[in-house]
Amino acid sequence: MTILLFVMLGVFVFMMFRRNKKTQQQQAQLQSKFGPGVEVMTSFGLYGRIVEIDEEENKVLLELSPGNTATVHRQAVTKIVEPVVAAEEPAVVPNDASSLTTEKADSAAPVNEAPRNETPDETLRRLNDEGKKDS
Repeated sequence: MTILLFVMLGVFVFMMFRRNKKTQQQQAQLQSKFGPGVEVMTSFGLYGRIVEIDEEENKVLLELSPGNTATVHRQAVTKIVEPVVAAEEPAVVPNDASSLTTEKADSAAPVNEAPRNETPDETLRRLNDEGKKDS
C-alpha cells in the first residue's frame, strides 16, 4: 500500500514538472516572435503595438494608441494578436428585375402586417378586430 502511494506521488510530481516545462517552452517560443511593430495583448488586457524591447531589464514599450505608450514587463505580454481577415462574400446579382421592384406579391407579405401610417387608435382597433376573428 505504501509503495502504491509513493508511485502515485512520483507520477504526480513528474506530471507537474512536465507541465511547467511545456509552459516555459511555449512562453519562450512566443517571446522569440516579439519585435517592433507586432500587435500584442498583455496579461491584464491591454492591446498595443511593440515599439521597443529592452532585453537587459526585460521591459517592453507598447504603443497603446497614437502618442500613448506604456512600459510593461516582458512576461506580461502573453499573446500575439493576429489581424482578423474578413471573408469576402460574393455579391448576389439577380438574373431578372423582379427582385428590384418595391411591390411584393401578396403571398410573400406577412398576414398581420400593419400599415405604416396608422394612428395608435387605429392600431388598437385593428388588433382587437383580429383577436375576434381568431376565436
